[in-house]
Amino acid sequence: MNRRKFIYSSSLASLSVMGLNSCNIRNKDVKITILHTNDVHSQIEPFPFNHDKYPDRGGFARRANIFKGLLKINPNTLIFDAGDIFQGTPYFNFFQGDLELKLMKKMGYNAATIGNHEFDAGLNRLKKNILNNNFQFISSNYDFTNTELEGLISKYKIYKKEGIKIGVFGLGIELNGLVNSSLYKETKYYDPVEITQEMTDILKNKENCDLIICISHLGHSYQNTKISDLKLGSLTSDIDLIIGGHTHTFLKKPEIIKNLKNRDVIINQVGSNGVYVGKIDFNFSNLDKNSFNSLVEV
Repeated sequence: MNRRKFIYSSSLASLSVMGLNSCNIRNKDVKITILHTNDVHSQIEPFPFNHDKYPDRGGFARRANIFKGLLKINPNTLIFDAGDIFQGTPYFNFFQGDLELKLMKKMGYNAATIGNHEFDAGLNRLKKNILNNNFQFISSNYDFTNTELEGLISKYKIYKKEGIKIGVFGLGIELNGLVNSSLYKETKYYDPVEITQEMTDILKNKENCDLIICISHLGHSYQNTKISDLKLGSLTSDIDLIIGGHTHTFLKKPEIIKNLKNRDVIINQVGSNGVYVGKIDFNFSNLDKNSFNSLVEV
């Protein structure tokens, strides 16, 4: 299989402003834009004006306007969230996650992976929220057999934009010791590295995807041996982009590391509470791949 070659550019969208600058890159056939958030934690409204760190920043409405504008600029746009959508404000206490998913569906999110706080209201409540809002969760290393979520969660999804196939899979963190077992019941956790190799083999060799994205709630990095996005990228092959969550890590620009095949893996995470939106553009062309070994900051 000959995968189309791409170059990529990235930017951060601060939700205290209403617009973004874009970068025009020559010799491209198709530009795929990936927008992403993580650890929004039910921050429906902007932070108050007297907030010590993010005064009048964030909020679902402001983010929705940014999404709307960027979708007009490039219809070949996908929007993902890397988990922990729930928990953190009274909105979750009252609506138990239904409001968050309802708004995200209307805002144009394509999918999210499952963070540990998505279990906070229990599996039955999460099931109701998914069904009520037709919201798509992707999780590859959680096995929901014999639970309320059986059959509702996709291991991977494939999106097609102007002939480009984008394969997306999701990874969640170990729940044991982090989440009360009564909330996740018989959910089984599988090793992210092994699952990644399985998913990327399917997406690259069976589904012939041009771009492979992992939505991860593993965390960016740790001091111990715990699996993280950085370790996952280096221990596996064929992931093009890891969208991270869980550790609330704010990266001003994506990190680029080498995978097992000594090829680039892009890793990004944009803090928490929806204050920033990550934006990464993949520009596909039929030119030689050496022409695309660059990162353009927007």
